[in-house]
Amino acid sequence: MKEMKIGNSTFAWGSRTYVMGILNITPDSFSGDGLFQGNQMIEAALKQARGFVESGADILDVGGESTRPGAEPVGATEEMERVVPVVEQLSREVETPISIDTYTASVAAAALDAGASLVNDVWGLRADPELAGLVAERDVAVILMHNRSQPANAEIRERLGGRYVGVEYANLIEDVKKELLESVSIAHKAGIPDEKIILDPGIGFGKTVEQNLDLLNRCGEIRELGYPLLVGASRKSFIGYTLDLPPDQRVEGTAAAVAVAVLRGADIVRVHDVAQIARVAKMTDAIVRGKVT
Repeated sequence: MKEMKIGNSTFAWGSRTYVMGILNITPDSFSGDGLFQGNQMIEAALKQARGFVESGADILDVGGESTRPGAEPVGATEEMERVVPVVEQLSREVETPISIDTYTASVAAAALDAGASLVNDVWGLRADPELAGLVAERDVAVILMHNRSQPANAEIRERLGGRYVGVEYANLIEDVKKELLESVSIAHKAGIPDEKIILDPGIGFGKTVEQNLDLLNRCGEIRELGYPLLVGASRKSFIGYTLDLPPDQRVEGTAAAVAVAVLRGADIVRVHDVAQIARVAKMTDAIVRGKVT
């Protein structure tokens, strides 16, 4: 686990923490930052992406379907209509690698054709049986996320948004590790090598507030599986319910979560507030690694 090529960039794992900036091309993002604005959608996304790159984003993650608890699924055609024009334009304007946040093979294929170079699958190759083969065929990297989200476990509060309740694990960390390795096995069977795999413990996806806090604190145990680790805690409901704050007031909570993730060995942090959190990651790196990157 030394280096990975994503697009035209080389990621040297262990040298520093990389920052992934979130571009939500949706009207119903849980965090209120959706960029689905009709004719202004592409320009709004480009403007945000340029700001992210200037602020230190190493990857741009483009998604066209909200994954908040209780969100309605989006059909593949509509998802493509949202993300493909944005990916296409971004790939012309920025050199920063573009990730496509989807679990659908047809959407991933269209986005890769448009210029994306990384697939971020929140269902760890379990939702669409065609996706693993596509990733192998295109020889791109993939993020495999742990996910036990079930609509029956979602609880929605107007001010704080959705969270999961009543989710049971025999052993949280061991269950997450076991199910992530099952996703790795799917990848291997399709021909995806270890050198193309990144793991995400799925904070906020089918876990209670208390389970998310525990998973974040122990995410270093996921990295011990031997794969680069991505942590996505930004503005999540476990922060909101802990601090009693809505999504647009969770930057300090996100900063604390990211600092802990970096301390535990995260290789990538996926965030909404790139300018602020890139600084947090850089400062924490300097403390933890004993050098300024």
